[in-house]
Amino acid sequence: MTGFEGSYLGAADKISARAIMECKVCWTPYDPEEGDETRLIDAGTAFLDLPEDWVCPNCSAPKAQFLVQSDPGSEAAAAQAWIEARTADLEADFREIWHSRMRDVPLVNAALHIEAVGFALHDGRPLGVLISPWFMNLVELPGPDEDWSAFRAGEKEDRAFASGDYEFTRNARPLTGPYRACSLFSPMGDFSSQQQAREVARAVLLAIHDPANAAETDRAADIRAAREVEVQETALAEARAEAEAEAAAARAADLAAPSRRGLITGGMG
Repeated sequence: MTGFEGSYLGAADKISARAIMECKVCWTPYDPEEGDETRLIDAGTAFLDLPEDWVCPNCSAPKAQFLVQSDPGSEAAAAQAWIEARTADLEADFREIWHSRMRDVPLVNAALHIEAVGFALHDGRPLGVLISPWFMNLVELPGPDEDWSAFRAGEKEDRAFASGDYEFTRNARPLTGPYRACSLFSPMGDFSSQQQAREVARAVLLAIHDPANAAETDRAADIRAAREVEVQETALAEARAEAEAEAAAARAADLAAPSRRGLITGGMG
């Protein structure tokens, strides 16, 4: 097979044996896990291993008319799966802390739960935000080929980003292993919901990669202060809306309540 249309310029070496292809004429997919019963193609046969005379079983379009629908075996998919496995370990470690030690601590925010947000490769390392009921941290994990076993818990180091330098603290957990963390918020009492915390986390990840935020100051403190203002404004707006709703309900109740004279006269007064 010399190529296929519409994806990677038809470069066969860009797709894996698990690639699911799709006919661009009738949108019929070819899934290697299923094969093709119409041509007696066994399940497990990669698209690139199909006979050259194989055609779409629905419209008879040739192989060259197929596009990549998805590729679970691609490098990007493999990298994302690895990141998800690493962040799952991170969440599991801090979920254990939450259930064993932090649940009854007065300063925790029970409206929140453990969640890793926005983790993606940055300089070859997974970087994202970890939300918990008692803190929000920017977290960096080691790359696939890095050995951080020499890290000592509590050591500080500055990490450079487009918006400036940030102070990270080294630490380690049983499943996660060594990692770096930069404190963003603690405690978390100003957050009213997990969704609000998640939105702030995503805003932080955008802000640290934006050169427009660069300044000769503590960028972590700047971003934290800006997000605290946003959180406070949101909380104030929510409190104002709740108060207005309660006042409206009270007015409605007053209007619906019968007067004392009306009760005495049976409504004929």
